[in-house]
Amino acid sequence: MDIGIHHVKTIKIFGFDLWITESMVNVWLIGLVLIVIALIVRRTILKPKKVPAGVQNVIEWIVELLDNFTVSTMGENGRKFSSFYGCMFIFILICNLSGLLLGPNFNNGKLGFGFLRPPTADASVTFALSLITFFMVQGYGIKVKGVGKWAKGLTEPLWPMTPLNIIGELANPVSLSFRLFGNILGGTIIMTLYYNLPWFALIGVPTALHGYFDVFAGVLQAFIFVMLSMTFVSSAME
Repeated sequence: MDIGIHHVKTIKIFGFDLWITESMVNVWLIGLVLIVIALIVRRTILKPKKVPAGVQNVIEWIVELLDNFTVSTMGENGRKFSSFYGCMFIFILICNLSGLLLGPNFNNGKLGFGFLRPPTADASVTFALSLITFFMVQGYGIKVKGVGKWAKGLTEPLWPMTPLNIIGELANPVSLSFRLFGNILGGTIIMTLYYNLPWFALIGVPTALHGYFDVFAGVLQAFIFVMLSMTFVSSAME
């Protein structure tokens, strides 16, 4: 049984060691696949039809769905964020679901083949995603309110609450990252434990378990992460 984050290669940069991990490689693979799909879709709908059909119909439905989701969470002024959060949702969703796929994996630097380890089962990946939200919250808060009002907001309702307000702001990316990381890692651990049972216990049951821990939990956690991120940014701009 192996659920660790595997080290693939070490690169020396200015005397410092940069570790290339399995999670980073999987993120690059998923990003490459999404880019290729996006280019294919772009080529397909470069000349849109007046009456949508086929791929164009599906893409327009997805875009409209993501637009409505963003507006329902952030209000009409949040429509400009729909493309960003739509991409984030799709990326996190594919990362969560990647545990269903077979592909290259690494064990102590040795290339093998098996189920991919979801990148979101790595705290460094989820924390990097949550830092995007953190800097967006602070950046748009300053942009909309100005530095003075933004700083004053950290002292409300009473100035002795300032340290707690600062801790609360710093806790948001931690809670965001740990929620996604914990749920995906928990499913990964349970599935790894199950696959170590005798062969007769594996007949038929893994399908139901993958359906819950990978598909249901993967979709739900991607939705929750993006919805909370939108809520934090929207609140900062009020």
